[in-house]
Amino acid sequence: MDFSEKGPSLEEVKAMDMVSYLSVLGYEPSKISNDEYWYLSPLRNERTASFKINRSINRWYDHGIGKGGSLIDFGMQYFNCSFGDFLIGHCRNIPLQHSIIAFRNSSEKKQSKIIILKEEPLQSPALLKYLKQRKISLRIAHEYCSEVSYGINDHRYYGIGFKNDLGGFEIRNPYFKASSSPKGITTCQNNDKKVLVFEGFMDFLSYKSIRDQFRNKNESFVVLNSLSFLEKARPFMEKHQTVSLYLDRDQPGKKFTQMALNWGNKYKDQSSLYKDYKDVNEWIVKSKTNEKLGRGLKP
Repeated sequence: MDFSEKGPSLEEVKAMDMVSYLSVLGYEPSKISNDEYWYLSPLRNERTASFKINRSINRWYDHGIGKGGSLIDFGMQYFNCSFGDFLIGHCRNIPLQHSIIAFRNSSEKKQSKIIILKEEPLQSPALLKYLKQRKISLRIAHEYCSEVSYGINDHRYYGIGFKNDLGGFEIRNPYFKASSSPKGITTCQNNDKKVLVFEGFMDFLSYKSIRDQFRNKNESFVVLNSLSFLEKARPFMEKHQTVSLYLDRDQPGKKFTQMALNWGNKYKDQSSLYKDYKDVNEWIVKSKTNEKLGRGLKP
């Protein structure tokens, strides 16, 4: 599953942000204090977070084993492999260009801008497999998404592209999450009675995948693509009689849900539908059948 035409160089691996790298591996911090990110150790079992990343210097330290160092040191420890095996076997297919640490100068940042090179229908077996793993209907994915090839510096990658109203893309593949400019909301106007609001397009596609079996075409949608765009989406939402909110159930999602609820009675929090999960997609992925879930989504 190679999403790059060539793997990252040694210098690029050294520049990878360890917080983003651990996120790719499936580890999220238990707490954050300034530049210090604390985790349950990926290197051993524990109940109290004692694995720390200092993001300002991009270094880790595991207090439980008394070891630390760079991302390469971590990779060799985590995969129990040699320096060469880590670079060749465990970095080649991880396009973490979005996680290059932030202390680069402004000219370098400009060079790291994502450039869309080509847009075409979804066809990559790797991307289609990824969508199936996320329990996204391929018919729905083909309707709302495309396959985009994009470049950063001299690297070329590809991913699932979801276009916003301004022409920019949200981009996803199993190892990458980013946006191309311009960034904005994505709207779909079907009627003026009800609009459904999602934080990200994977949640939107998940909902549509369930509703697809009922062929319900009467709902309007807005995908924020960033919680910070909630206020920008308000004029579109206000055109409708009811606004159903399907935002994440984490702290930021709950905060912005409450902000919208304060705007008036037409705003409704629907997140209780997936109360035991972070978001709609996680709920669907971990649920047994889409048919059962579909019955829970009221028109």
